[in-house]
Amino acid sequence: MKFEIKEEFYLDDQPLKLISGAVHYFRIPPTQWEQTLRNLQAMGCNCVETYVPWNLHEPKKGVFDFEGMADVTTFLDIAEKLGLFTIVRPSPYICGEWDFGGLPAWLLSDSKMRIRSQYPGYLQAITEYYEQLLPKLVPYQFTHGGHLLMVQVENEYGSYGEDKEYLKFLVKELRKYLTVPLFTSDGGWREVLEAGTLPEEDILATANFGSDANENFAWLKRYQEKNNLIAPLMCMEFWDGWFNSWQKKIIRRDPQETAEEVREVIKRGSINFYMFQGGTNYGFYNGSSDAGVRNEPQITSYDYDAPLTEWGAPTEKYFAIQKVIQEEIPTAQTTEPLYPQLVSLGIFPIQESVGLFSVLDEISSPISNDYTLPMEYLGQNFGYTLYRSQLMEKRRIEKLKVIDGLDRIQFFVNQARVATQYQDTIGEEITFDLTEEQNELSLLVENMGRNNYGPKLVAETQRKGIRSGVMEDIHYISNWEHYCLEFEPEQIARIDFSKAMTPDTPAFYKATIALEQVGNTFLDCSSFGKGVVFVNGQNMGRYWNEGPVKTLYIPDYFWRKGANEVIVFETEGIPIDELRFLQSPIME
Repeated sequence: MKFEIKEEFYLDDQPLKLISGAVHYFRIPPTQWEQTLRNLQAMGCNCVETYVPWNLHEPKKGVFDFEGMADVTTFLDIAEKLGLFTIVRPSPYICGEWDFGGLPAWLLSDSKMRIRSQYPGYLQAITEYYEQLLPKLVPYQFTHGGHLLMVQVENEYGSYGEDKEYLKFLVKELRKYLTVPLFTSDGGWREVLEAGTLPEEDILATANFGSDANENFAWLKRYQEKNNLIAPLMCMEFWDGWFNSWQKKIIRRDPQETAEEVREVIKRGSINFYMFQGGTNYGFYNGSSDAGVRNEPQITSYDYDAPLTEWGAPTEKYFAIQKVIQEEIPTAQTTEPLYPQLVSLGIFPIQESVGLFSVLDEISSPISNDYTLPMEYLGQNFGYTLYRSQLMEKRRIEKLKVIDGLDRIQFFVNQARVATQYQDTIGEEITFDLTEEQNELSLLVENMGRNNYGPKLVAETQRKGIRSGVMEDIHYISNWEHYCLEFEPEQIARIDFSKAMTPDTPAFYKATIALEQVGNTFLDCSSFGKGVVFVNGQNMGRYWNEGPVKTLYIPDYFWRKGANEVIVFETEGIPIDELRFLQSPIME
């Protein structure tokens, strides 16, 4: 196979229009990869595109994972088996509404870290990561007989910086292993195209937008002409929907309006649907949007109002786009799509429960320091950190406040809740009484997701936990113990449910569920407060009664025949008596 980039894309000397869809293997269970890709073909697409999240594949510095939901090569194998072309975007930063834009949080343990720059520690980390990742992509290149057509250098860099030497470093690293064409993707206007591209390196520039194809392609065309480039027009991210944040209504885009905008794109160039299927932000991997003073963490569902739902079902939008592809590209092969099977597993009683404070010392070894440390300085990437100190004497505390804390903080005195602060209220003074001669002050801080885009995407603003300290009156409190609660499977396994349950405090609830057959289902969280759910030790993501989605999608991949252990970590002190598994989601 010969693939060339001239005024158009060419395959074996014949013009090729790429009709692609974004599918993130890390958001969809491997048991559903093939069905998703078959549905991509059935809509009329000839290509699949995926990001590669660095923080998933190198969760700890020097520790690499390419198995299970991180098995990118098996995903590419399935795509090749089906005859789909592939586009891979392994740039260090991916955005993608993914925690820290895919950058690993352990980078933040370096107090001098400057991401997406020429900072030596950052560049060396990329080199070491690429040494593990890129050789795995080599066999899939069309230059090696595979279906991988193009690889991305950096992602929307023109919306962040303009350091061409940094971009050239990435090109050099990629070229150590890869021989396929490289590309950049940026917004479709002059300033970001100029800042984020490398025309002198013969790197294809593509544009990202969700409407106004003629205007955005006009900017891309002017960029090409200015730099004496002959290249095709491609929308690398056509935003057919949008992501959602907590405490807000679900964002929808009209299917017919979307389809007509698609028509305008493919009349002039190639397209990649972002997203084709969004999937789910399992674990603590959701990102957070910069909304000025506030941050807006994204919800667990990454449905995106895409042509396929979070669980893989074709939508009205799917068929509207399929019809446009049929009309505009008569040679496109379209067929009837496949539908996922959804089940209601039923209702199961909670059999055991235990308070967090009862098992804290068993599941986490405290780290002592004279002042509070942010999560990343403790060697922790995700989850919760509990900070504990002592306050002496019976008295009234008139003024206690946290300085520079992220993201949500619950205050406990002698294991009794006294306040909860989030976003705009962190830093406000609280007042309470000390009833003992020695009093235990505990602050449970939740990392709700690091920013994935915008000016806050720098190390100084992305460290989580209590970054400066806790003040009583006008002085900082000293002598802190830090409990890291990342809730990896081995930590969940250490929970001793025979210990005490303390009312109105964070707690674990456990049910053992026997299944004769596994299936795709939804856990009803509408009566819960806030927390996370674990199935057989694996984190299914966050829930919050402030919506907009009140269920968690739990596919067959995480279940097993026979006994299954489901544990809920509920932070709001709301008792949980039973688990209800539904056949459909609950959305506001």
